[in-house]
Amino acid sequence: MNTADPRELIAESPMSRLQIVAVTLCVLLTALDGFDVLAISFAAPGIAGDWGIDRAALGVVLSMELIGMALGSLLLGNLADRMGRRRAIIGCLVLMSGGMYLAAIAGDVVTLSAIRMLTGIGIGGMLAATNAMAAEFSNRRRRHLAVTLMASGYPLGAIAGGTIASMLLAHFDWRSVFLFGALATALFLPLVWLWLPESVDYLVQKRPARALEKVNAVLVRMGRDRVAALPAVSKLQAGSGFRELLSPALMRSTLLLTLAYFAHIMTFYFMLKWIPKIVVDMGFAASAAGGVLVWANVGGAAGALALSLLTQRFDVRALVIGALLLAFATVTLFGFSPADLQQLSLLAALAGFFTNSAIVGLYAILAQSFPARVRAGGTGLVIGIGRGGAALGPIVAGLLFAGGQSLPLVALVMASGALLAAAALLLLGAPAADKSQLKTCAEA
Repeated sequence: MNTADPRELIAESPMSRLQIVAVTLCVLLTALDGFDVLAISFAAPGIAGDWGIDRAALGVVLSMELIGMALGSLLLGNLADRMGRRRAIIGCLVLMSGGMYLAAIAGDVVTLSAIRMLTGIGIGGMLAATNAMAAEFSNRRRRHLAVTLMASGYPLGAIAGGTIASMLLAHFDWRSVFLFGALATALFLPLVWLWLPESVDYLVQKRPARALEKVNAVLVRMGRDRVAALPAVSKLQAGSGFRELLSPALMRSTLLLTLAYFAHIMTFYFMLKWIPKIVVDMGFAASAAGGVLVWANVGGAAGALALSLLTQRFDVRALVIGALLLAFATVTLFGFSPADLQQLSLLAALAGFFTNSAIVGLYAILAQSFPARVRAGGTGLVIGIGRGGAALGPIVAGLLFAGGQSLPLVALVMASGALLAAAALLLLGAPAADKSQLKTCAEA
């Protein structure tokens, strides 16, 4: 039997088939999140038409799952550090599938809003858990690539789901979008059960019952040698939680990353939530508006993949700051576009490219900024509080529209969140985990 630390065996060895499958599943689960979040955006014109609600009320409905995502990221992200990433993911899938089905049979705005909040709790917990899973199932050389690819699943899911949603809306009403989402989400439960074992990092840090046996079972599936014993874990390593995230070693990273995520996510979700309604109000059909949103996500997917590759050669923080500055410019330009579908689609794609590449880069920065023992909780804390910006963005935009403000002014105001995020990252410097424990924390 091997006497090495099992985490180091994984970090230093080439990626096995199980690791590739696990990271791929994390990408697909994030893609599922991408569709589930945007399902309400595709359905929004139909909901507004059926129930006769105005823009301000629609802005609240569009934000409800984002509020749920904030709660889910905070509560379930920390739970994933305590009870396991795999359990958290399975629980989130159940919440998401049930929530999508209930949304399809909702009969009024209040009921739909409550259901979307419930769905959002599952989505928020999923994002925190998959971010940690992707980092912990990859080796050291490919960790940034794995995490950024995981985050790139979000726009890919929106593209695939948006294409299907546009087809559904051409033949059925808005409820069909949620029914499709419920079925697609439920299909992932057996895949996760069979192909996504618990993270070795979690098993070593938390020592659940039969931890050594479970670690060896995962190592065998990876084609690695069994280990004779687990490495010693200090009381500090075993006792993780929100308190450590606000300790002197991690507080700067926690606060600045939360500010950056909060500010930029307002910009990001302004585009994703309001594009269909903006385009419909210009006189185009709902299916055409869905097409513009799909182009925004095509750009987002391209930006995510481009940044994923660039992180192998360049500093991720510098890449994200550049993307944020260009996101400000392109979102502002979208607000000045005339009622021309081709131009709207092009500007939406460019805005999606830079806004989403910045989001993807932020996930990579989160994964390297927090040690394994608080990785899901740290990610969940930043995303959870940051999702306040996600919920606030569509509401603020709706209130500005309802107050008679023009699209160019609203776009300029909402784009400014990307500038604030860039300023926060300029102040961040090297992640705390890298400074204090380059190999044991950032690469654990």
